Amino acid sequence: MPSRQPTLITEARQNVPRFVREVVDGRTVELDDGQRVRISLLAEPAVCWAAAAIAFATKTLLVRPVRVTTVEPGEVNLELEDGTDYALLAVREGVLRAQGAAGAIAEAEQRAAHENRGLWGLPCNGMDAAPTTAAVPSTSTPPKRVQPQPATTTPPPPPPVVTTPPPPPPAPPCKVSYWIEGQWPGGFKGGVTIKNTGRAAINGWTLGWSFGDGQTVQQMWNASSSQRGAAVSATGAFYVATIAPGGEVSLGFLGSMRDRNTAPRSFTLNGTACATS
Repeated sequence: MPSRQPTLITEARQNVPRFVREVVDGRTVELDDGQRVRISLLAEPAVCWAAAAIAFATKTLLVRPVRVTTVEPGEVNLELEDGTDYALLAVREGVLRAQGAAGAIAEAEQRAAHENRGLWGLPCNGMDAAPTTAAVPSTSTPPKRVQPQPATTTPPPPPPVVTTPPPPPPAPPCKVSYWIEGQWPGGFKGGVTIKNTGRAAINGWTLGWSFGDGQTVQQMWNASSSQRGAAVSATGAFYVATIAPGGEVSLGFLGSMRDRNTAPRSFTLNGTACATS
């Protein structure tokens, strides 16, 4: 009996291990062979959440192994190394909308919208462009009225003389963690987490540090970078510009290096020194 030739449907389901070498937008990537493909079931990102979609795709896919299943020429399904479907993950986290999808991915989109995740929350609220917001009225608590005390005929004793020691220096309003996620000859992938340890929100930030071994930043996500000599400045993107008290944000980058890759010793946030960990 002659052997049966594989059909196009069978061939399209074969998983091929590949690497993503460039993120074009939230749903379009360039594979290690130079081919640009669109990830199936994802709608084109709108202006309001396009930058966040690129940052998420860069963090999740760039220089990471994926398995590629061809749906049709130029359109693929991407599966992460742990078996997670990227389109389902992006929709579930509110990074992108689904397009022409049903079943699990449609349910994931409904849940993300219900929980105000990503594009479904502020500032986009599921709209293509961020709406103009009116000024939020103050919610501060008015001062409590002090009740008058009854008069007394007994004079109060003189207050004791107390020598007040000078207050200790204030703690740094921020804490920075720096790590190396991966390293290869001539390059590495690094990241930084900034925690707001103060009592007030940080609205807009620029993080600064200096490399000691001639490293340079080649690409950065969640922030825009500039470098002069060893000194690096990273300014947070609009969607991570505010850090609430006790909150934290992270940025990542690809860098080049020589023989050594020593971590920076100190960091400043908006010109103020931060603690490190």
